[in-house]
Amino acid sequence: MNARLTLVCAAALALAACASTPSASGPAAVAKLESTRGNSTTGTLRFVQAGDVVLVSGEVRGLKPGAEHGFHIHEKGDCSSGDGMSAGGHFNPGGQQHGHFGHGAHHSGDLPSLRADANGVAVVKFESRTFSVGSGAADIVGRGLIVHRDPDDYTTQPTGNSGPRLACAVITRG
Repeated sequence: MNARLTLVCAAALALAACASTPSASGPAAVAKLESTRGNSTTGTLRFVQAGDVVLVSGEVRGLKPGAEHGFHIHEKGDCSSGDGMSAGGHFNPGGQQHGHFGHGAHHSGDLPSLRADANGVAVVKFESRTFSVGSGAADIVGRGLIVHRDPDDYTTQPTGNSGPRLACAVITRG
């Protein structure tokens, strides 16, 4: 009888864990980064809404090896200018000051910095509650995604002083 009770308890715990883990099957978006003029940075990022969390994953290549790079969602889904400037400023529907992702107030578009490995590749994997995929004022679909040359200083307003734009993408449903 104890073995049966143990099995029932284990099954109940497993179901409870599944119910509290966000499903990665909600609305999704993709951003295919293309190099700006004179650069070679590319990559693909995926955004999946899972409850009130957006799961972000992907890879960025062609970065300066061993360096940190600013990484932001920008207000306009426009990469037509060749230098990425047509994407406008940081996406900021809440009117917050520029800041550090995950540390106090910041733009919805302030993302964790990219850290390139020795081969110039940054693997991206994080969660965010500051933007959404497909609905609401913080919806990122149709916005721009920018990789910058320099690290974000997290204090210069409103940009973080991250330097020129190495790559640009339009975030689309997908």
